[in-house]
Amino acid sequence: MTTQQTFSATDVIRVEPPRTSPRGRSAIGRIVLGVPYWVFTTALAIIFLYPLVWTAVSSVQPRAGTSQTDGWGFGNYVALANYQAGIWVYLGNSLFVSLLTVLLTLTISLLGGYAFARFSFPGKNILFLTTLAILMVPYATLLIPLYVILNSVGLANSLVGVAIVLTMFQLPFSMFMMRISFESVPRELDEAAMVDGCSTFGALWRVLLPAVKPGLITVGLFAFLAAWNDFMAPLILITDTNRMTLPLAVANLRVQVQGVIDYGATEAGVVVLALPCIVLFLVLQRHYVRGFMSGAFKG
Repeated sequence: MTTQQTFSATDVIRVEPPRTSPRGRSAIGRIVLGVPYWVFTTALAIIFLYPLVWTAVSSVQPRAGTSQTDGWGFGNYVALANYQAGIWVYLGNSLFVSLLTVLLTLTISLLGGYAFARFSFPGKNILFLTTLAILMVPYATLLIPLYVILNSVGLANSLVGVAIVLTMFQLPFSMFMMRISFESVPRELDEAAMVDGCSTFGALWRVLLPAVKPGLITVGLFAFLAAWNDFMAPLILITDTNRMTLPLAVANLRVQVQGVIDYGATEAGVVVLALPCIVLFLVLQRHYVRGFMSGAFKG
């Protein structure tokens, strides 16, 4: 015997709508909230990148009054390469000044930051504030007195003298950065290393140096960018054309006969100056951000 089920017209079949999981709702919410962020950051990137892209394109496009008049090409870069002593001489001068500035800045700020963070000695805070006070003095006002001092010790018209001056102006930020980097590292680490037989410098080299590496990279990157792009110090301290740095050479190349400005060669020089900075920043970006965050969550 078969049982038959009958449905009347009043019977209603309920169809429940699909339920959205909390995870799905949160994902949609993140996307909706992230749209303004991405729009803003993209617009900001375009604003900052547009001058660089425009300069790079203008350096190879044809323009009257430049070294590139017939079609697209690298005539402006050829003119830059053949200017006076040659671009390789000026690049070498800039690289020497920048690397020496980085070396001096890292050495002094590493030892100074370690001393300020780990040791107590008379006048510690006064000395630290005196170092920071260099920031309060206008940069250009010190160059003439510094030139007189360098001339008295035989470092006038010297790339080493330029590097020493640039190092001095990097010390306030570098010393502050390294002090907070060391203070963010627990004292128990170097104390344990000393218990195991390390000396003060042994604990610094073996234990603390790897811990403050992001801060060191940040300090070194800032020192390199400042020395590589600096124009004022070489202008005052360098008198020999063969010892000019690249920014100074590009500035001299910019003005031609009868005050005519060579925009093409100037834009080529800007591109050559910008490329090492961009590449270096992109390579060290992760460490750079970590260096700025060191000490932010000190417990």
